[in-house]
Amino acid sequence: MSQPRQPPSIDAYGGGGFRVSGQRREGSLLILADEPQSWAPTSLEALSPADLQPILDHPADVEFVLLGTGKQQGLPPKPIREALQAARIGLEFMDTASAARLYNVLASEGRRVAAALIAI
Repeated sequence: MSQPRQPPSIDAYGGGGFRVSGQRREGSLLILADEPQSWAPTSLEALSPADLQPILDHPADVEFVLLGTGKQQGLPPKPIREALQAARIGLEFMDTASAARLYNVLASEGRRVAAALIAI
């Protein structure tokens, strides 16, 4: 019998990082396959397809990417949208605060969502 999923929760955000399942994490955050990890991008403008490589390497683990674009919602650069489309991975984007809250709802529903959140 397999172990039930235990996705991390995003308890807080701001001040340049996140509190994930009770632990403070500085900087931007990537949650993939229920594993939180540091993520390099510091702004939407600096985002490149290489930043999404961990997601692109495991498309079967992801229904879609929930991209937190920072303090305000912004359109992800075209190469980002094209890379995900080519891998047949959906993309939803919104400001980081909204994305963090939505991630918690979707994870609690058992959805296989990757959260890529630019710190605010």
